[in-house]
Amino acid sequence: MAQDLAGIQGRQLTPDPAHSAQGRRARPGLWSLLAFPGIAWLCLFFLAPLYVVLAIVFGSVDPIYRTPVPVWNPLHWNASQFTYVTDRIFGSNAIFGPALLRTAAYVAVASLVCITIAFPVAYYVARLAGRRRGMLLALLIAPFWISYMMRMLAWVNLLADDGLVNKALSLDGLFSVHTEWLSGKATVVVLGLVYGYVPYMILPLYAGLDRLPQSALEAARDLGANRVSAFVRVVLPMCRTTIVASALLTCLPMLGDYYTNDLLSGSPRTAMVGNLINETVLTPGETGSAGAFVMIVLVVSLVPMLYYVRSTRKNELVAT
Repeated sequence: MAQDLAGIQGRQLTPDPAHSAQGRRARPGLWSLLAFPGIAWLCLFFLAPLYVVLAIVFGSVDPIYRTPVPVWNPLHWNASQFTYVTDRIFGSNAIFGPALLRTAAYVAVASLVCITIAFPVAYYVARLAGRRRGMLLALLIAPFWISYMMRMLAWVNLLADDGLVNKALSLDGLFSVHTEWLSGKATVVVLGLVYGYVPYMILPLYAGLDRLPQSALEAARDLGANRVSAFVRVVLPMCRTTIVASALLTCLPMLGDYYTNDLLSGSPRTAMVGNLINETVLTPGETGSAGAFVMIVLVVSLVPMLYYVRSTRKNELVAT
């Protein structure tokens, strides 16, 4: 039964791979034409701004006005601003290192909590909701209609010293509870990240789980697998790339988030790399350092993105 279940894991209700490959080879010009707008968009709004950031990071600073002077010729680039940042991350004067480690820890914990919350919700809506699916989808989309800033400000009111959270814990004054939630608590920042970004994880998981072929699950049950075994050995492996994609959609904006910490903590003890970028951008003469932080975050972000591309490619090879 184990071998049969392993075979089921690779089956998906997709068109014939050979037929699809022949269609792509037969009409290469059409696919290139369809891909051109997306490629042009990426070049204009991703590669070009990225080159501007590189020109600022490896450029210079005006000695009088303290404004960045970009250097467009890579042959004349100067790495002094970049090494200034790296020396304070990994060197003896590592004043930026704790913020980067703190960011990695916050993002990892928040992502795990998001998956723990989002996967059961997405699975229920996609596979078990039945007639209530439309209503539940509307409720899942509803947070996107509310500004992220407004949702965080709502938590500021709830977590204030005289807010509803302390009133509820004190049973409306019956007990003496005066917890200072907004005084630099790492737990509050992590839970704020979870609250802000969990909708971005639920919807991709729902889309992936909704596409799972019911025939694979029925075949697993026919082969003697119970519900738990079918879920662990069939559902999870088949939606692994979906889980990675949804985690990326939440991890990447979390890495550059600074607003959550500013509102729910505002303390240097919980500062993240996004706060460092925001502070250096606002400091005259430190724009190049902000660009260096951006490049470091970009390099770190490439690791999970490459893993996702590799996982997707592996699934395509298995399907063919």
